[in-house]
Amino acid sequence: MSKETSHRGDELKGLGWSEADVARYVELWEYRQRWGAMNLEREDRLFLRKAEKALPAIVTGRAAAKKSIKDKTYYRWLRFHLEAMTEAESGMGLAEGERGAWPVLLEAELRLLDHYEPVLGLPDTLKAKALNPVREKLTAQVAALGNTKAYDFQAPLNALKAEDNSNRWKHLREVDASDRTYPLLSADGVAGFRSEAHRDIQAVIRSTFPSLAETDKPELSDVSNGGSGPRRRPCLTVSRPCSCTPGSLPIVQPTRGRFPSIRPAPTSSMTPNTEPTSSV
Repeated sequence: MSKETSHRGDELKGLGWSEADVARYVELWEYRQRWGAMNLEREDRLFLRKAEKALPAIVTGRAAAKKSIKDKTYYRWLRFHLEAMTEAESGMGLAEGERGAWPVLLEAELRLLDHYEPVLGLPDTLKAKALNPVREKLTAQVAALGNTKAYDFQAPLNALKAEDNSNRWKHLREVDASDRTYPLLSADGVAGFRSEAHRDIQAVIRSTFPSLAETDKPELSDVSNGGSGPRRRPCLTVSRPCSCTPGSLPIVQPTRGRFPSIRPAPTSSMTPNTEPTSSV
C-alpha cells in the first residue's frame, strides 16, 4: 500500500459523498499535509480517517500496473448501457422470459472480455469498432421478426453527461437518434440468439484485438451450451424408445439462422468430440 501524494476528493465524489463533505475533506487533508495531524481537532481527525477508510487502497508495483478488466473504460461503457437497458425493460411490460436482444448481446460481449482479459488500450478499442456492424446485424435480424418496443438509446448517456460534463463516452449506436427500435426475443429465442452473438463477437475479438495476438487462452464455450463443448440434443425418434448411446447422439452445429442444423452422429469407432481450441 502507498500513501497518497495528493487529495482524492474526486474519488469521494464518485462514491456519492456530498459537495460539502468533499470540500471539507480536501481542506483538512491539505491542512494536515502542511501542519501535521496533531494540529487538527479530534473531530476533524476522525472525519479524515472516515474519508480515507471509504477510499480504495492505493497499490504499487505489479498489482498497480495491471488494472482489473472491470475497471477498464471500454468495459464500464458497455456495462453502463447494459444496466440502462435492463432498467428500462422493467417498465416495458415484457412477457415472462422475454428479453431485449441488445442486453443479451452485451452480456455475451462482457463475458468474452472477462474470459480473454484484453488490455483494452487504444489499439484494442480502435479494433473494437468492428463490433458495431456485428451488433447492428444481429439485432436487425431480431427486429425483422416484428416483436419490438421503443427505447431511446441516447437518453441514458445524455443524462449522465448532464451530470458529469467531463464524460467523453460515445453513444452505443452510430445511427440516427430517431431510430428507437428495440427488438425483443421470446423466452424460447434467447438461448439461440445468445449463442449466435457469442460466436460472432468472439470471432472479432480473437482475430482483431492486438493484445490477444499471442494469447494462449482457448476459445470460450457458449454459455447456452453449459460451457462443456458441442451442444447436443436427444434423438428425435418418437415411435419407439431411444436406444442411442451418449457417444452416438447427433451434434447440433451452430448456424446463423434461428434453427440448428444436424449432421449425422459419428460412428462408435470415432473419438468423441472435444472442445476445440484455437491455435495462436
